[in-house]
Amino acid sequence: MDNNNNIGGGQDRDPRKPVKIKFSFSWIYMLLLLGIIWMFFNQGGANPQKIEWDDVRQQILAGDVKEIVFIRNDFEGRVTIRPDRLEKYADKFGGNIPVKSPHFVFLVSASFNPEETFGELNESLPEESRFKLVIENNNKVWGSVLEWLLFPLLLILMWVFMFRGINRGAGPGGPGGIFNVGKSTGKLAEKDSIKITFKDVAGLDGAKEEVMEIVDFLKNPKKYTALGGKIPKGALLVGPPGTGKTLLAKAVAGEANVPFFSISGSDFVEMFVGVGASRVRDLFRQAKEKAPCIVFIDEIDAVGRARSKNVGFSSNDERENTLNQLLTEMDGFDSNSGVIILAATNRADILDKALLRAGRFDRQIHVDLPDLNERVAIFKVHLKGLKLAPDFDVDFLAKHTPGFSGADIANVCNEAALTAARRNKTEIDRQDFLDAVDRIVGGLERKNKIITPEEKKSIAHHEAGHATVSWLLPNANPLFKVTIVPRGQALGAAWYLPEERQLETRDQMLDQMCSLVAGRVAEEIVNGQPSTGALNDLERLTKSAYAMVVYYGMSDRIGTVSYFDSTGSRGYDLSKPYSEKTAEMIDEEVKSLIASIHDRARNILVENKDKFLELAALLLEREVIFSDDMERIFGPRPKKDGDAEDPEETKKTEDMKNEEDSKETEDVKNVKEEE
Repeated sequence: MDNNNNIGGGQDRDPRKPVKIKFSFSWIYMLLLLGIIWMFFNQGGANPQKIEWDDVRQQILAGDVKEIVFIRNDFEGRVTIRPDRLEKYADKFGGNIPVKSPHFVFLVSASFNPEETFGELNESLPEESRFKLVIENNNKVWGSVLEWLLFPLLLILMWVFMFRGINRGAGPGGPGGIFNVGKSTGKLAEKDSIKITFKDVAGLDGAKEEVMEIVDFLKNPKKYTALGGKIPKGALLVGPPGTGKTLLAKAVAGEANVPFFSISGSDFVEMFVGVGASRVRDLFRQAKEKAPCIVFIDEIDAVGRARSKNVGFSSNDERENTLNQLLTEMDGFDSNSGVIILAATNRADILDKALLRAGRFDRQIHVDLPDLNERVAIFKVHLKGLKLAPDFDVDFLAKHTPGFSGADIANVCNEAALTAARRNKTEIDRQDFLDAVDRIVGGLERKNKIITPEEKKSIAHHEAGHATVSWLLPNANPLFKVTIVPRGQALGAAWYLPEERQLETRDQMLDQMCSLVAGRVAEEIVNGQPSTGALNDLERLTKSAYAMVVYYGMSDRIGTVSYFDSTGSRGYDLSKPYSEKTAEMIDEEVKSLIASIHDRARNILVENKDKFLELAALLLEREVIFSDDMERIFGPRPKKDGDAEDPEETKKTEDMKNEEDSKETEDVKNVKEEE
């Protein structure tokens, strides 16, 4: 057993090595501060009690006073009592007899004559009771100077101490300190330190072609300038999160072998007025010194958001000043200076129009989600360091991850490795990846969630309704798996494999909506009433119905009109682009559309009720079923209009039919033998 109490995972110090104490300037500051405090608060250890002159007179007449030191310019007297008489005054000191003198102090007026008064008192006393008198002036020149300089000196020391820490990057203003708060916080990567090239960026074939011209210009600028051409000043990478925009920008810098400045849009926005504009100026100044180079601004929408027309309403003057300075810098420097600006955002619709005009961000490069072939390439990049099973099929995995971005695929690979390690495997197989996809999309599996038998039965019928309708409708997404195991917030789920298509027809949208409402309809058929489990389905169904009517012009009653605003200019416009009468027509049309879809789904489930209930019973038994089980119960999926026959599917269907015929012949033969 390990008896070392190593808290926090730190390493034990080697006792053979001497401890090195590092010198710090803060020690000097602390010593100075302690010295000043000692000078002002240490008065020789004495704590004299203040008394009146009449009390001192009584002490003198009683013969208790040993010495009086009178400070003429302060009109202050300090009294020292004889040691053998101190016990008389113990109550004045709280019961503690003081060791050091003076013991008492008194103040008199300016008309007090110490020589005459103390002389008369001494003459009236016997020789053994007389006291020693010392009259002096208090030379307070240095004390007064220190009193006046103490507070400013402490302020200066605190100021220096604070800004030493700030200049080391321990405070606001970044590494340059608060005096350099207007300096750019962009990180510079020299050309020799960037090792990422286009070979490290899988997929993004279209985007890489767009930026190849930028790379070529940085390598051979004379090729373009000799003909009078000008390279675009900036390129804007637009796309969903996780698609590789930042990685593509680094690859451009690595491919061109030039310095690379990277900064986030939020780094320009500060609480101090004018700081953002100052940082923009400093960034472009450094970029010109390092030209040719690339300046990459990530999440530019933080500073490039469209300027508000209504000042005072959702406006930020500092952010707008920063944007104005950015616009000026992009349009101000020479286009052939070799400084190219790359920016990335996933919200190009909210950017200011002046930022997107020709001469600034001349090109918008769309970095979309990867298609099937690009996903295969991305998987191959992230699978290099993993120990895979010999029969692992990358193409199969790419087909089962539609809509995944590059970051999602990297997460799937890492999650699959963790899943395999959790199961004590030596290799990562297909099932580990499928479980990783399920965990990322649906959430963590919660087998210990308490579900009553009635709820579990209702969930099984709900998911069986989805599966049945989607399997029987030719334009719905192909079903891959159905489960009633709770994941995340979902109590059950049906997994589909959407086709790689860019457009959707009206029939495809109707079939998809019909499969969405099928779970709710299945509950109505079996239980006689719906439950709250169809919330997400109804939300998606309603959005699709409104999109068909309002955006895509797929309603005969409303007509081929679209009220979609692609520019986002109606962001603060609270009015609708159509009349109240049209709004009523839209609501009626959406309700009519959803009602017809509901009836269609109900008819399909009623016509196939036996098979639908068989599927639900199988779900209750296994909790997870696949497309093979669906095909065994319902037969092959119906073909779309115009689809060619798949030879493998045709052969599979014929084999199943022959197997059923042979089984039927065998049954007839057995019946005859019994007769």
